[in-house]
Amino acid sequence: MKTEVRYLATPNLEVRSEDGAPTRITGYAVVYNALSHDLGGFREVIRPGTFTRSLIDNPDVRALVEHNDLMLVGRTAAGTLKITEDERGLAIELTTPNTSVGRDLVENVRLKNYSGMSFRFNTVKDSWNRSADGVVRELTDVDLIEVSVVSSPAYPDTSVAVRSMKAWSDFDPSMLKTLEYKLKLACL
Repeated sequence: MKTEVRYLATPNLEVRSEDGAPTRITGYAVVYNALSHDLGGFREVIRPGTFTRSLIDNPDVRALVEHNDLMLVGRTAAGTLKITEDERGLAIELTTPNTSVGRDLVENVRLKNYSGMSFRFNTVKDSWNRSADGVVRELTDVDLIEVSVVSSPAYPDTSVAVRSMKAWSDFDPSMLKTLEYKLKLACL
């Protein structure tokens, strides 16, 4: 499986703090049933329940800043990151650490320098369709690896996806799953 990353603008990303309590950041890492921007010749939609199995099977999802492993700010196994699915999408609540990275993150979210969320995943089940709207990929089951607070709430450079999309368009769509380099959208 190839790891993929998606960035999402989340205007509901906010900081909550109470006297004496740790600071929390809340938001949505994923919004269900919303078409993505063009990812290099296709758009993507994530369906409700896409993360259900993964959240049960992998209780150690990490929270990072800008997908940087050196900027770890929480994880579900430590109880500092809570991830829940609701009717809107994948909601997060992050209790930030009292570290330089944690304090910087809080200040940057307050200033709206960080205004979006991103997530990293491996695809377990997807489908592809051609329609009047173009090619749409539907994600229905993924392994969630991490969520990140990001400064650029836009999709990453899709040059690799364009090459993958070209390969897909040259083959029968049923052959897509056999392509060794299937839609690897670069991260890090």
